[in-house]
Amino acid sequence: MNAADPQGGRPGDLPVLLPFALPKDRAAARLRPAHLWLLTGLALVAVPAWAQGGTAALSPLEVVIKWAPLLLTGFAFNVAISLMAMAIGTVAGIGLGLAMLAEGRILPRLAWCATQVFRNVPWLVLLFFVMFLVPFQITVFGIRVPLPDWVKATFGFSLPVMANVAEIVRGAVRSVPNTQWEAAESLAFTRRQTMWRIILPQCAKRMLPPWMNVYSLIAMATVQASIVGVTEMLTLTAQVHAAEGGRPELFAPLYGFALLCFFLYCYPIDRFTAALERRFETR
Repeated sequence: MNAADPQGGRPGDLPVLLPFALPKDRAAARLRPAHLWLLTGLALVAVPAWAQGGTAALSPLEVVIKWAPLLLTGFAFNVAISLMAMAIGTVAGIGLGLAMLAEGRILPRLAWCATQVFRNVPWLVLLFFVMFLVPFQITVFGIRVPLPDWVKATFGFSLPVMANVAEIVRGAVRSVPNTQWEAAESLAFTRRQTMWRIILPQCAKRMLPPWMNVYSLIAMATVQASIVGVTEMLTLTAQVHAAEGGRPELFAPLYGFALLCFFLYCYPIDRFTAALERRFETR
């Protein structure tokens, strides 16, 4: 082959022995404007995707700080449930305790049976009992009143509070010396007057420490409402953990934050209760 080679070799060289080289017209076609626009578009799509995928995960402390306002909102809901359950249970418990001290046979026995039942049944069982047997709405004078889950949970927690407060009232009244009853009887006081004017005022300071102890217990027990679907702090903690990808290293910080909130709320109550017990014990 003496003809000039199209790849630029010398006359007489075999084409298979020459190095590979693209034709000049094909090399010029590699950088067309359309290709530049295509590469630019791919870069616009790829860079954000890379940036998103390459973002480092938040540290456990950063996760707790990020979700702390939401978790504290759930904790405030726990406190609200405990306060409402304590108010309802206290009013009902005082009535039940006085019924156990009433004269006659039927009413004290019925009150005693109700107290023993609600006092010796697990709180979670009472909660399930109320959640699944109480309807989701009631009709009062033709008006439908909805009963959301948190209302039923509050009522469920008020039942053990009622039983414990009733026992506190009964024990406080029984602890008053009999001379107080005898003195009131000698002054021609009726039984009702003796109870409301002489006995119960003396029982207030005796009932306060155990009553606060019951409140501390009910405040910690409100986390059981998460089992029946109430959106309180423990429920929100589980949802936050799922939202952060379910990372195992977040279990201890998130649930530790819940532990810290309940401890900071209940520990002062416990100390104040102990101080009241010491103060009333010396008198």
